[in-house]
Amino acid sequence: MFHAASSLVPSPRSPKNLNDQHHPSRDRSAPRRDAFFDNAKYLAIVLVAVAHSWEPLKGDSRVLQAAYMIVYAFHMPAFIIVSGFFSRSFDGSPGRLKRLVSGVVVPYVVFETAYSLFKRYGDHTPGQEISLLDPYYLTWFLIALFIWRLTTPLWKALRHPLPVALGIAVLASVSPDIGDDLDLQRVLQFLPFFVLGLCLRPEHFRLVRRRSVRIAAVPVFAFALAFAWWAVPRMNGAWFYHRDSAQELGAPWWVGPVMQLALFGCSLLLTACFFSWVPGRTMWFTALGAGTLYGYLLHGFLLKAAEYRGSFDRAWLHAPVGEIAVSAGIAVAVTLLCTSPVRRVFRFVIEPKMEWAFRGDPVRVAQEREREKVSA
Repeated sequence: MFHAASSLVPSPRSPKNLNDQHHPSRDRSAPRRDAFFDNAKYLAIVLVAVAHSWEPLKGDSRVLQAAYMIVYAFHMPAFIIVSGFFSRSFDGSPGRLKRLVSGVVVPYVVFETAYSLFKRYGDHTPGQEISLLDPYYLTWFLIALFIWRLTTPLWKALRHPLPVALGIAVLASVSPDIGDDLDLQRVLQFLPFFVLGLCLRPEHFRLVRRRSVRIAAVPVFAFALAFAWWAVPRMNGAWFYHRDSAQELGAPWWVGPVMQLALFGCSLLLTACFFSWVPGRTMWFTALGAGTLYGYLLHGFLLKAAEYRGSFDRAWLHAPVGEIAVSAGIAVAVTLLCTSPVRRVFRFVIEPKMEWAFRGDPVRVAQEREREKVSA
């Protein structure tokens, strides 16, 4: 989730300069990107892609289903928390609204259309419609980020925003009539993570990156894997998608609030453990953190193409060696999709220059006229 549309979240500048990153006059001397957030985004996008590749394979492996459950418990919450953290300076000003449109709305329209057409002709599904109100596959995150970002000034104005967001998520979990428009169930049920990100400060990230937390994260993840292995045949994994109410999942209404709060706590714990392991120094993959939106939006075409061609039906892919090969292959693929050459090719649709669509900033125009008068 973008002032620089080349990433799933806004450009991760040094936290102490977060308020400067939107100012046009300061962009030329912007502070060095924060390696921790670039590293976190790259590692998270690899987990997203790998988990997507497990989906057609996990049915035959209880261990893979458990790993899938764990990854789904924290990879999107981690993205959303960081998105919220870097949205704190959003105030609805014209400049920020322009960046929101060009960096989120335009890619959503383009890729929602592209994925729908790809399914229609690649999977020979003539009935596949193009609907901007019903996000398909992974485009839901863009429309969710658009809605969350627009509501940022409201959350910043509230005295206790996180409890309010949790209350909304709980109510959504018992509201089957919300429907599929704009994937509002996901928008509302994931909302607390975005609001939490708005409430966080740089020191909170430093707390989870302490050595003691990194050590404690080892038994936490070990326990989580063991618990997930136990829960696989006993729990509906669709709870982790946050796209349905309790009633739609065949559970009594009161299970919705219980699961919503329980999953929020579990996701928050695993996300903290994930952040504790993210290196804070510059790594070989740090620069790729600036291109995670490219990897996110493009890797789906590779997986869908393999699915439409029946590639995942091969028996050897459902063995441990095949599962490892698929995981490694998609990790390499999404890494390549985040590189500069790919970004140059697809920048026109993911980072479009849209000066032609917007009026000039009247304040800036007035300032330029004033400077011209003075220089004359």
